[in-house]
Amino acid sequence: MQLPDRVRRIVDERANAVGFAALKQAAGALSSEYREGHAARIGTAARTAAYLVTRMPATYAAAHMVLREVRDRVGAISSVLDVGAGTGAASLAVSELWPQASITMIERDRAMSEAARDWLPEARVVAGDATQILSLPPHDLVIASYAAGEFAEHMVQKLWQAAQVVLVVIEPGTPRGFAAVRGIRDELLAAGAHMVAPCPAETPCPMADPDWCHFAARVERSSLHRRIKEADLGYEDEKFSYVALSRESVAMAGSRMIRRPQHQPGLIVLETCTSGGLSTVRVRKRDREAYREARKMHWGSFL
Repeated sequence: MQLPDRVRRIVDERANAVGFAALKQAAGALSSEYREGHAARIGTAARTAAYLVTRMPATYAAAHMVLREVRDRVGAISSVLDVGAGTGAASLAVSELWPQASITMIERDRAMSEAARDWLPEARVVAGDATQILSLPPHDLVIASYAAGEFAEHMVQKLWQAAQVVLVVIEPGTPRGFAAVRGIRDELLAAGAHMVAPCPAETPCPMADPDWCHFAARVERSSLHRRIKEADLGYEDEKFSYVALSRESVAMAGSRMIRRPQHQPGLIVLETCTSGGLSTVRVRKRDREAYREARKMHWGSFL
C-alpha cells in the first residue's frame, strides 16, 4: 500500500523544494526522537517533508487497514472526528473509505495541520490541544491514530463520549503501544462498549506479558524514501496495535490470526486468538481442504 497518487505528487513537491541533504538530515533527527520515545514535533519545512516521506505512508496504511474492517463491520458513517490528526493520514483513509463523510481534525502542530489541508481541503481543521478542550464535539466515528499515547487518562472518556457509533484507537505495535490500547479496551468494555475489532470476544485479553498483540501493514517505499533510509527493500512493514469499540453490538470475528503462519514441510502452524483464548492450530497436508485454506491465511486474517 502507498499514499494515493494525488497525495504523493504533493509530498514529492514539498520534498523537492527542501532538497535531499536537508531532507535526509531532518529524517535522521525525527528517527532519533522516535527511538527515544518522543512525539514528533515538526516546525520546519524540512522536518515536515521528511515526516511526509518517511512516516505518513506507514500511518496511512495502518489506518486504512483498520478502518476498512471497521467499515465492513459497522457500515455507513456520516461524520468523523480525528483527534491528534497530525498530517491527516487517518482522515485521508476515511476519505477513501467513506467519501461522503464530513471530517473534523484536531491538531496542535500547525505545520502538520497545514500539510493536511493540502489533501483534505474540505475537512474542518481545529488548531489546538485536544487535551485542553473540555468536551469533544460528537461524531459518528472518533479516531485517535498514533495519538492516544500522548493523552492523559481522562481523555479516554472524552473520546468515548464523543463517539456516537464507534471509537478507533491505533498505536505503534510495541509493548508500550499495546499496553495503551489494552488499557482503553478494558476501561471501555467495562463501561458497556462493544467489541468491533480485532478481538473475537469481549472477555479479558488473554495476551500475557511480555508478549503483546499487534499486526502489520505492508507499505511500498518510494524511491526517495529508500534513498533517505539507504534501504535495499522496496517495502516496509508498519506494525501497529489497535482497538475499535462501538455503541451497539456487531458481528465479531470467530478467531483472529495473531502471528504470521509458520510453514513447515507438510505442516502449517496457525497462532490464533479465539473467543475461548489463545489457540495453536496445526494443519497437516493430508487434510487437503483445511491445508488449502490455511495456505491463504495471513497475519491478521479472521476465521
